[in-house]
Amino acid sequence: MALPAWPSGTRSRKQRDLSSRTESASRKPLAVAVTGGIGAGKTEALAAFARHGAATISSDEVVHELYDEDQVRSALRERFGERVFAADGSVDRAAVGELVFGSPNELLWLEGLLHPLVMALLYETGSENRFDAVVAITAPRGLRAERAGERLDEREERLIPDEEKLLRADFAYVNEGSLEELDDFVAQVVRALFAR
Repeated sequence: MALPAWPSGTRSRKQRDLSSRTESASRKPLAVAVTGGIGAGKTEALAAFARHGAATISSDEVVHELYDEDQVRSALRERFGERVFAADGSVDRAAVGELVFGSPNELLWLEGLLHPLVMALLYETGSENRFDAVVAITAPRGLRAERAGERLDEREERLIPDEEKLLRADFAYVNEGSLEELDDFVAQVVRALFAR
């Protein structure tokens, strides 16, 4: 179910006026953040933005690449030892996840290591104001659990609820339909952004 995109010239759900930020930047590309819960469809939304001509980058992909960086690998080895490394020497992300998602202190440590290197949690880190617009993608919890194929409780208990993300975003979509419907929503967002 799509929530309507805000027409050009109107205020967003969080009542911030984006026009002042985008007027001064009319000649540079817009920076648009896509946020949402695990399994909501952010990756598919990013793919749709790319199909509509946007340059995209995924914070998940950046984090995966960071695990190959010497400073991150050294910090993980110092903190957790060899138990978070696979036989080939690569970081075993599943092993890291098991350790940190079961321990708030270890999760805080990992976030302290990675967040300065990549901004993964938009609202949770107060980073939404770095962007010209925010797009929230959500889906019903059962559908997200089915898509993610993993337990969501531990990973989501510290995140802002989807309802609040929807209210704070400039564009919002509840992703419980087809990929074509998601693509149509993204096309509407792209048109609205270009109309500013």
